[in-house]
Amino acid sequence: MLRTHTCGELRLADVNKEVTLAGWVQRVRNKGGLIWLDLRDRYGVTQLIFEEGSTDKALLEKAGSLGREFVVQATGVVIERTSKNDKLPTGDIEIKASALEVLNAAKVPPFIIEDETDGGDELRMKYRYLDLRRNVVREKLQLRHRMMQETRKYMDAQSFIEVETPVLIKSTPEGARDFVVPSRVNPGEFYALPQSPQTFKQLLMVSGFDRYFQIVKCFRDEDLRADRQPEFTQIDCEMSFVDQEDILNTFEGLVRHLFTHVKGVDLGGVERMTFADAMKYYGNDKPDLRFDMKFVELNELAQGKGFTIFDQAELIVGICATGAGEYTRKQIEALTDWVKRPQIGAKGLVYVKCNEDGTFKSSVDKFYTQEDLKAWAEKANAKAGDLILVLSGDAKTTRKQMSELRLKMGEDLGLRDRNVFRPLWVVDFPLLEWDEETQRYHAMHHPFTSPKKEDIPLLEIDPGAVRANAYDLVINGVEIGGGSIRIHDRPTQQLMFKHLGFSDEEAQKQFGFLMEAFEYGAPPHGGIAFGFDRFCAIFGGSDSIRDYIAFPKNNSGRDVMIDSPSTIAEEQLKELSIALALKKE
Repeated sequence: MLRTHTCGELRLADVNKEVTLAGWVQRVRNKGGLIWLDLRDRYGVTQLIFEEGSTDKALLEKAGSLGREFVVQATGVVIERTSKNDKLPTGDIEIKASALEVLNAAKVPPFIIEDETDGGDELRMKYRYLDLRRNVVREKLQLRHRMMQETRKYMDAQSFIEVETPVLIKSTPEGARDFVVPSRVNPGEFYALPQSPQTFKQLLMVSGFDRYFQIVKCFRDEDLRADRQPEFTQIDCEMSFVDQEDILNTFEGLVRHLFTHVKGVDLGGVERMTFADAMKYYGNDKPDLRFDMKFVELNELAQGKGFTIFDQAELIVGICATGAGEYTRKQIEALTDWVKRPQIGAKGLVYVKCNEDGTFKSSVDKFYTQEDLKAWAEKANAKAGDLILVLSGDAKTTRKQMSELRLKMGEDLGLRDRNVFRPLWVVDFPLLEWDEETQRYHAMHHPFTSPKKEDIPLLEIDPGAVRANAYDLVINGVEIGGGSIRIHDRPTQQLMFKHLGFSDEEAQKQFGFLMEAFEYGAPPHGGIAFGFDRFCAIFGGSDSIRDYIAFPKNNSGRDVMIDSPSTIAEEQLKELSIALALKKE
């Protein structure tokens, strides 16, 4: 070993020991006859001291010539620091150096490699191997490592078997776009990279592996944002001979285990909510329960009073922002402008201030009496000092707009504390959703999701009303995981394909292997997949999953460090029987 200790472990108990450290030069402070050098590795920072009179002149000159990020080896004796640094675990000691060797010189880095850096996102992604030296970045990957290890511990204790599934698979038409890989030995044919191991984990249930899991890479060719990457990681799980309750209890256990052993947080209970209630009261299927502001429907109270906008609306819905009654006219105008933005699309915003003297001030005073507004306040459970905000229009759009406004108010009022965690199971999702563009139903989750038995007759008469045996885990408004009880018999799977618009030939071509497997004794089974990167971001208090991926892509799906994707040689294209027909801009 080139070192006897790391740069993070020496303490006062080590005084008078001769030690050898190796690492990167964090900074050099040269006072002429006195030089301090901070040496860094992934374990911490230790200060070295070179002093004229007690240090060889050549050694002093060598120390003074070092630059940031030089890789060096230093030997010396541990001494107690006269000026201690209580911000460093090693701040009580320093090394009085007697030998110094430069293992590798370094160019001046393109940005400062410290917690507070001067490097922008693109620059740091280009030099990601330097960015990874920073404590704040490394700590995020260390958190990811701990979560992986604790996941494996829990799953192993629950008798799950970790099985790796193929990366080169068959392209299927459901879900996001596939990344495809040409086959050289089968010209004109392509593999796909898996969007998830869905069919393979079901086949493992047919195989008798009744408890499977995998921490697995998945690939989706979709538009990117802060919580999406073209390649991402799932905790993928499947169980046989279980019902929905068994799965929810098992994986509540996993989530509690991770919060306890990684975060040191007792999660408490996990609430349950139907999809219908989530949409009715929060306007989306992943409500943030860290704060209240439930939707209140005001149609009965607000219509028929001569206010045409409300009278013509399918839905009038409000929220109560506790303590926001002191909002100024300027603040309310800013909120109105915010909901009118194209991303939200509301035509306007109605407010009711609940004054401390029991009166009400509203933007629609002309149409509603104090008694009318009092009735709104009672319905919204609003008290003096609160602010009621109201939107109206067609039901689906208005709920979506109010959902965005609710989240903004939660943020503005400081109610979305990253150190508070409110987990929720959302259950009873619709099995199918109608797509206006294709004029047909699509699976809300995937085509292998089982309908609730009592709803199967509705497939023929009202497909949109069929509920699925599906469930999502939501934490603080972020979908962390989702799954379902699966279809495990051929007739039900064929019925599902029929309602998704597959012909018998298409279903056989795409999924014939799975339906055939169901005829060889498939057990009842179900599972769940957690977005591992999102899980890490929740634990780390971040919005972006990129921070928890060692080498992420940017928002254009590019790895700017290795300049990928890139063109390939004409010879390679010929080998793959591929001819390019690129459109000119």
